Amino acid sequence: MDLDTSHPAISDLRLSARRRMPKFAFEYLDSGTGSEIGVTRNRAALDAVLFMPAILGGTQTADLSRRFMGRDHPLPWGIAPIGMSGMIWPGAEEILARSAVAHGIPYSISSVATRTPEEIGPVAGDLGWFQLYAPADPEVRRDMIRRIGAAGFDKLILTVDVPGESRRERQRRAQVVMPPRLTPKMVLSMLLHPVWTLSMARTGAPRLKFAESYVDPAQLKRDPFVHAGRVIRGYPDWDYLRAVRQEWAGDLLVKGVQRPEDAVRLVEEGVDGIWVSNHSARQFEAGPAAIDRLPLIRSAVGPDVPIVFDSGVEGGLDIMRGLALGADMVFLGRAFHYAVAALGAAGAAHVNHILEADMRANMAQLGAVTLEDLKDCLVKP
Repeated sequence: MDLDTSHPAISDLRLSARRRMPKFAFEYLDSGTGSEIGVTRNRAALDAVLFMPAILGGTQTADLSRRFMGRDHPLPWGIAPIGMSGMIWPGAEEILARSAVAHGIPYSISSVATRTPEEIGPVAGDLGWFQLYAPADPEVRRDMIRRIGAAGFDKLILTVDVPGESRRERQRRAQVVMPPRLTPKMVLSMLLHPVWTLSMARTGAPRLKFAESYVDPAQLKRDPFVHAGRVIRGYPDWDYLRAVRQEWAGDLLVKGVQRPEDAVRLVEEGVDGIWVSNHSARQFEAGPAAIDRLPLIRSAVGPDVPIVFDSGVEGGLDIMRGLALGADMVFLGRAFHYAVAALGAAGAAHVNHILEADMRANMAQLGAVTLEDLKDCLVKP
């Protein structure tokens, strides 16, 4: 199969993934919160970032490499963390970690993934980043940080934009729970998607093994939307951040930053990198588009602070938009998971091909040879 013909865009991967996944798994991956106006706002704001094409530039080959936090990467993007990744597609964490290593890009795993840091750390090597949902118990936090470091991760992502639970109504309608609790509706959906179901039978039912290692099963409530990750989750404040900074020896990034004043304070507190994100509008739908906050935060922290951007990114052109407005690296989560669900291990490689081809084609239109050229190609408002 010629993937460039059958799946030339990430939107094609999404359609194939939807056909191959049970509804509850697809809804978990694809949904925002509320009526999803926030998702629409992210998309509209990205589309509003325009570039001015150039002519008569001659033959040019764009350099897509990026040095970020002490490491050279051949491409300026990475794989964003998504919880319950192994429910979206069986074995997704290992598939994506191996693909990240093959392409020299970072892979971020969530503390509420279905694999432990000890399982994925050796696979991802020095390209593995770990996203921490802050546990309330300081002893649990210290032990988690110890295990994450011992597994080989040297970048910790503290996620701070989940101060409470979001409703995610689409997920509730689809009966998304973790660990999965079978209902007749879910069983029917699984039977209608045999590839996913047989793959899951081989890998075993998805569980949040990292979080569950700290939870007595008796603690879990009857509410099916409460799982081990939520039982241990805390809601960090500035003192919590200082404790994490003291306990974690590697690079520390804080994810979910939208206010410039918060970014400045985070740098003052010793954070190594800022991750601008609105959680892809999965937590709150009435906030601003994340891309609109990015240049404000870059201006506030100056040119030297490492900045990562995500939220609503759907292709190479969106990566260019993020880089032009101040990000050093742009991360995608859904796109890589659509790809794995659509095409298995081949999907992860194909989405990297799509992104690279898209960037090269669009940078040629601008006459942009380096990533630094992109900001000068912006159409100024």
